[in-house]
Amino acid sequence: MRYAPSLAKAALALVLPFILAHCASLLSDRLPLKYDAQSVGGPNSGAPLQLYLPPGDGPFPAVVVMHSCSGITDNTRTWATRLVNWGYAALIVDSFGPRNSRSVCENVDSIPTRVRAQDAHNAATYLRTLPNIQAERIGIIGFSHGGSSTLWAAIGVEIPVDRGGHPFQAGVAYYPGCSGRAIVGPYVTDVLILTGKNDTWTPADLASRRLRREPTTPVRPPSRSIPVRCTASTSAPCPHSPVPAT
Repeated sequence: MRYAPSLAKAALALVLPFILAHCASLLSDRLPLKYDAQSVGGPNSGAPLQLYLPPGDGPFPAVVVMHSCSGITDNTRTWATRLVNWGYAALIVDSFGPRNSRSVCENVDSIPTRVRAQDAHNAATYLRTLPNIQAERIGIIGFSHGGSSTLWAAIGVEIPVDRGGHPFQAGVAYYPGCSGRAIVGPYVTDVLILTGKNDTWTPADLASRRLRREPTTPVRPPSRSIPVRCTASTSAPCPHSPVPAT
């Protein structure tokens, strides 16, 4: 029995590095990603940031694109291409690949939407350093898990001003999860929420009930021009110049 403490110490010495590595991995999934020029690639490059640009020298208004719980899919790339055809630069943010994940649909909290909102802000901060991007005309669009991230990104206290963050000029959230605090703001960015009446994952009536119970207060009047207003209608042609919000 006198050998038991020694065996226990030896076992702990073997197991402890794996425990610490696992804890470090869990922690890293909850820290925002940081970006520089080495993080950026073109369409389908597999880079953490994938930049789609219209023809010409710009400068262009830009939209940060936040993918769903399934990661970057054909839908994500289709939207980036659509935005480029409308005259915007589109920046797809891969929140999963750099965290060694492909999907979080079975565990949506494994990479929190609130953390992904910080990814979006850090991506926008990088965009503002590019000469071919209009730094004050950057919007955000997200889908499902990315839609929830879009809502978080629109909340004033979530903006990383210490890292050069600024409010997005506009946000569009497609079928976001509406059960959390992000749905009630308060927002400093105009946000358009689009969801389906019969959606069983993110029911529209859940968002309606939340907003009726805890109504948000608009911070800025929706009377100015915003760069992604036309995404409210995917079937209508979108002008290259901004249109007044209504």
